[in-house]
Amino acid sequence: MTLVEDARKGSVDEFVKKAAEYERVEVEKLIRLISHGYLVLPRNVGRGNIEPRAIGMFASTKVNANIGTSADYVNVEEEIEKAIVAQKAGADAVMDLSSGGNLDEIRKKIMKVVNVPFGTVPVYQAARDCSKVIDMDEDDFFRVVERQAKDGVDFMTIHSGVNWVSVERLKRSNRLLGVVSRGGAIIIGWMLHNEKENPYYKDFDYLLEILKEYDVTISLGDAFRPGCIHDAGDRAKYTEFIMLGELVEKCRAAGVQCMVEGPGHVPLDQIETSVRAMKSVTDNAPLYLLGPLVTDIAAGYDHIAAAIGAAIAGMAGADFICYVTPSEHLALPTVEDVREGVIAAKIAAHAIDLIKEGQRDRARRRDYEMSVARKNLDWERQFELSIDPERAREVYGRRRSESDACSMCGDLCAIKLVKEAFEHN
Repeated sequence: MTLVEDARKGSVDEFVKKAAEYERVEVEKLIRLISHGYLVLPRNVGRGNIEPRAIGMFASTKVNANIGTSADYVNVEEEIEKAIVAQKAGADAVMDLSSGGNLDEIRKKIMKVVNVPFGTVPVYQAARDCSKVIDMDEDDFFRVVERQAKDGVDFMTIHSGVNWVSVERLKRSNRLLGVVSRGGAIIIGWMLHNEKENPYYKDFDYLLEILKEYDVTISLGDAFRPGCIHDAGDRAKYTEFIMLGELVEKCRAAGVQCMVEGPGHVPLDQIETSVRAMKSVTDNAPLYLLGPLVTDIAAGYDHIAAAIGAAIAGMAGADFICYVTPSEHLALPTVEDVREGVIAAKIAAHAIDLIKEGQRDRARRRDYEMSVARKNLDWERQFELSIDPERAREVYGRRRSESDACSMCGDLCAIKLVKEAFEHN
């Protein structure tokens, strides 16, 4: 029995109860949302104790951190450190996107230090296991999914929305950057060379059988996400939206948890339209976004461009934010890049929760308590309430004021002056 099937029977285990407590949502409401597919709770049946992280309607906005080796740089210990640092900074999920080295070994080592939901993109390994991408056979696509599911992977990004219809729309489009999704590019290249349909689309029912056996949550990948502002909102992207909506229906019918991935680079005025369109055609499936980045020229600061887009997307219904690091488009991220990326995304997630139904009161309470601490010039309490307490404490300590205010204003602190004026009036 999968979590969805249990939820539809009203069955509740300790994992679900713990998730409801974490979200401060009634258990009955949580299982109703899971049974309808409006919320997912990723957990492979083979995983040990992990912290539950609900993603979707009424749940707090979650943040994912991508880590992993590249073909040019393989340092497993550094990736393990990234996973640890990401979780310490507040990541609600970690994905291993490794493409260099012994991928099975790397995945297992990283999983050992991850106590939140753990994800992968199986087609990366399928491609690496063959001498050439185009030489993969159809069974290779599914063998790697089953292998990773057996290892305990909780959720997988699989680009099942790629098919001949969506590829034809891409050919007719006026795209500048074409396809920027690595997984999508692998599948499209394989299709065009072998003149065959995407196995993940053609045999989607078989894919669901594998995922169902291990209760793996599928994240329906956005192979046609725009990679630059010029390509945002085109027909190729919206064609994939529709395909993903049809696949969501199949997932729900099969009792497999699913979420949907969304666009990459989108200008401010198109974000709401894009998010609402995805929510509409997928019947409110949890939406997982990379950004979106609101400009193409923020190299070195793309974590900020992505956080801006994520906050706006969250207002329209996005549920799960994939962080972006300062290294995006430039290099494999460092440990510090990972930390900065998570913090930027957590700021966006909290900003979303300040207006999100089911989370607003809790999120605003934290902001209110921060305001009280500022009023009282209670620095330790301000550090505690900050998204990044270590950073807040470090910045405050750089230049200490002789007064009890900070070094920006010292004795001319507005809060301090007015408070003293009222006290002596």
